[in-house]
Amino acid sequence: MTSAPAVPAPPLTPHLAEAVAHCREVTREHSKTFYLGSRLFPARQREAVWAVYAACRDGDDVVDEWTGAAAERGLGLWWERVQGAFAGEPATHPIDTALAWAAARHPIPLSAFAELHEGLRMDLAGHEYRDMDDLTLYCRRVAGVVGFMIAPISGYSGGERTLHHALMLGQAMQLTNILRDVGEDLERGRVYLPVSLLEEYGVTRATLERGIVTPGYRALMTHLSGLARAWYAEGREGIPCLHGSARYAVQAAARAYEGILDDLARGDYDNFRRRAHVSGTRKLLMLPQAWWELRGAVSYES
Repeated sequence: MTSAPAVPAPPLTPHLAEAVAHCREVTREHSKTFYLGSRLFPARQREAVWAVYAACRDGDDVVDEWTGAAAERGLGLWWERVQGAFAGEPATHPIDTALAWAAARHPIPLSAFAELHEGLRMDLAGHEYRDMDDLTLYCRRVAGVVGFMIAPISGYSGGERTLHHALMLGQAMQLTNILRDVGEDLERGRVYLPVSLLEEYGVTRATLERGIVTPGYRALMTHLSGLARAWYAEGREGIPCLHGSARYAVQAAARAYEGILDDLARGDYDNFRRRAHVSGTRKLLMLPQAWWELRGAVSYES
């Protein structure tokens, strides 16, 4: 099974070019790792990727920066804008203009944005994550489904199997974000670590709020980092089924993102006082590795 072919690309009008440029800057500013990967897509594909990222980020900013009733209204308005863009009736914001163009060119499923909307609503509701199943659902909704948005832009073979791997890769990246941002999320009153795991490893809300890295906390971080790496491994199985240079783009982004877990471990899992990251130099050094890993990879559709 192969994804539907993209509609032939029309030339960008000045208005559309300006909208895409805005989305590019949003991507570059908010995720240097994702931006690095996006630069490796062919030109028209990368522009659609920037539009998707900016639209997702727009919703995320509402739940991170707004509060109370204003956040509820803002998220509702964001969802209306996304639906309008998919209907070919975008609002005047440049992100909506670019998303409408990307959705018209590629079979990006609106259902993926609907799931993202539900995930963002979980943040607004102050959802408590009782167990790993609960957290996995959140990771699927706010990041896993982004794989469903990106795969149709690149084109892919392997049907649902490839989409499953794309989902797992997105989930791995979100779990990485959660492990990196424990301290920052606490400042927003959010704890994504499942209650069942906190209890299993003897970690309390009080020790989290005091920023204490106990042996139990290190063991919990090691456990969840291992799970994230298992998701990365499963997700990478689908990369050879992406078409063209998108394979390289996604492989590079995945490797750079997984590198955050390495830095987290090097910092002794202190994600209260430092933010694990991968330097720009290290990301560039990962590019040859990503290319080499894909050089001998074979699609399971081959």
